Amino acid sequence: MPDLLLELFSEEIPARMQTRASVDLKKRVTDGLVEAGLTYAHAAAFSTPRRLTLAIEGLTAQSATLREERKGPRTDAPEKAIEGFLRATGLARDDLEVREDKKGAVYFATIVKPGRSAAEILAELVPDVIRSFPWPKSMRWGAGSLRWVRPLQSILCILTDEAGAQVVPFDVDGIAAGDTTEGHRFMAPGRFTVTGFESYELGLARAHVILDPATRAEKIWHDAEQLAFAQGLELVEDRGLLAEVAGLVEWPVVLMGDIGDDFLDLPPEVLQTSMREHQKFFSVRNPKTGRIEKYVTVANRETADHGATILKGNGKVLAARLSDAKFFWENDLRKVRAVGMTGLAEPLANVTFHNKLGSQAERIARIAALAREIAPLVGAKPDLAEEAARVAKADLASEMVYEFPELQGVMGTYYARAAGHDDGVPEACAQHYQPLGPSDAVPTHPVSVAVALADKIDTLTGFWAIDEKPTGSGDPYALRRAALGVIRILLENGFRTSLNPIFTSGLKRHRKIAKPREELEKEHAELARLSGADGHVVIPPMSSVAERQDLLSFFFDRLKVHLRAEGLRHDVIDACLSLGQQDDLVLLVARVRALQAFLETEDGANLLAGYKRANNILTAEEKKDGIEYSLDPDVKFAETAEEKALFAALDRAEAAIVPALGAEDFAVAMAAMAALRAPIDAFFEGVMVNADNQIVRRNRLCLLNRIRAVMNRVALFSALEG
Repeated sequence: MPDLLLELFSEEIPARMQTRASVDLKKRVTDGLVEAGLTYAHAAAFSTPRRLTLAIEGLTAQSATLREERKGPRTDAPEKAIEGFLRATGLARDDLEVREDKKGAVYFATIVKPGRSAAEILAELVPDVIRSFPWPKSMRWGAGSLRWVRPLQSILCILTDEAGAQVVPFDVDGIAAGDTTEGHRFMAPGRFTVTGFESYELGLARAHVILDPATRAEKIWHDAEQLAFAQGLELVEDRGLLAEVAGLVEWPVVLMGDIGDDFLDLPPEVLQTSMREHQKFFSVRNPKTGRIEKYVTVANRETADHGATILKGNGKVLAARLSDAKFFWENDLRKVRAVGMTGLAEPLANVTFHNKLGSQAERIARIAALAREIAPLVGAKPDLAEEAARVAKADLASEMVYEFPELQGVMGTYYARAAGHDDGVPEACAQHYQPLGPSDAVPTHPVSVAVALADKIDTLTGFWAIDEKPTGSGDPYALRRAALGVIRILLENGFRTSLNPIFTSGLKRHRKIAKPREELEKEHAELARLSGADGHVVIPPMSSVAERQDLLSFFFDRLKVHLRAEGLRHDVIDACLSLGQQDDLVLLVARVRALQAFLETEDGANLLAGYKRANNILTAEEKKDGIEYSLDPDVKFAETAEEKALFAALDRAEAAIVPALGAEDFAVAMAAMAALRAPIDAFFEGVMVNADNQIVRRNRLCLLNRIRAVMNRVALFSALEG
């Protein structure tokens, strides 16, 4: 069984495209081989700035011969039908076989497709893969029609077995496949011959090329950490930059350079961002002071002066970049100290947030008012929450954030401190954006929590008010992320609050600016109260009931996704949500967790079975009789000991469940329900529900309804599976 080695050698491939390209190459070639009838044992793809490589082990040498039997027309069919069958099968009439069928003599064709060698299949497959390769961007050069991300220079394609290496014969736009490749552009120019993957990888290593991007990244990180450690410093972790830099070099040489003294007082985040974005440098921090004092760059070659010339050139470019950053920093600080954060934010009045939702300044005013309302619910001072909300987005108007948008919030923290804000207000500038993703931390300081919730809820209620909701195919305003952020902030901090009043407040503010007078009059004619000169309609809070309920349903959908990821059952969540009035997420999740824990016990599983049995009987009899058995059952009509015992058990359970739910002690409520298991089991074992005496029958059906009613105080058990 031969091994395949394929290399597509070109000019430098952008680092951001390499990983995806290696995955695509592996998938397209292996899928094509399997479709052609070949199998393989293992496949691996690699990338460097100048090459995509695919190595396949244990490839079958030839595809199997296929025999297909196809039924044709009857022998007395019209001549044109027979000729069409011959064309479809590619056979002559003499090659057909006549067999007797129910309807008479019928032609049968046996089509034999002989197997093909792996080399023959690859000679067709690889050119097709190259010509149709899904680069995000590609280019055409010279006189040929081939499009590739950068000019393709050579193709290595060999099959290796016990007899040696064999070149797969094909060419693409005049580039013929061969058995040679090149090493490092500068350190090992010239081509060398390859006989298999081992000789290929070893030859590249000798020619100063590390084939595996993971190995290059590991070497870069190890060497950089060692350089930093030797000077008592530490490398600032940046895995995204590490992956990018590993795609920029074939032979990484790690160098450490100095940052000019004039720039050491810049905020560490500014230095790190500027060096990462413009120069692809790693930051090196002094652990004692927290300052960024040096940088690490990765060259693509060894030099006689050990990188001194490279560092000198990099230092000049870095100084120019950091001079710009220093200018922005000093200008912003000067303005903040002169006019404060509100003065810094003045230009935001001319920046549109959304054409239906007003400017950024209007949005900030709404967030500040909402943060003031939320503050008491999360333990923050209303004045501080409003103050923090009014300055949290001021840095969007700063020169530094204009240059580096990813520093929004971070720079706000520095500027707010410089303007004299304290008591958690500066920290809220950065933390109110959190969480930025599923792995990001949530804010915990009360002021930051109030502003973060207000920011996200204003976004959600705003887009709900203008009917710009997420669809199955898109969420351009990241509303799902905003909802999940609210959910995580409340749950992880354990904040008890009702969402309905907050949503109502947010929707009311948005509707005043989002909908013109005529539209609101049409929608809410019976509730509309005309306003003055602004031409809008002021709607009482309950006019937004439908939108509020729709938004709450959206929240519950996101909550289900979040809880299912934590291992909670979807039917348990639905059973608790179905009770209604569940807009306190902390309380709701506590109920869900308690119910799932109860159902995982033997008592819980058996009690659920008893509930299902009672519910099924009751539903069937109510449908048959055309009435509801919802009256209170009377123990005086109980005829058996099991019946009387169930009456008593339900009384005890309800007496325990009601106060337990009032005290939000779900464990006690579940324990009280567990006590119903034995009486319910005994009732169904010893009592005939459909008794001949109609009074007794009705009483027993009402007793089943009471079982359902008592248990449904905890959750809607009919929503549970099993």
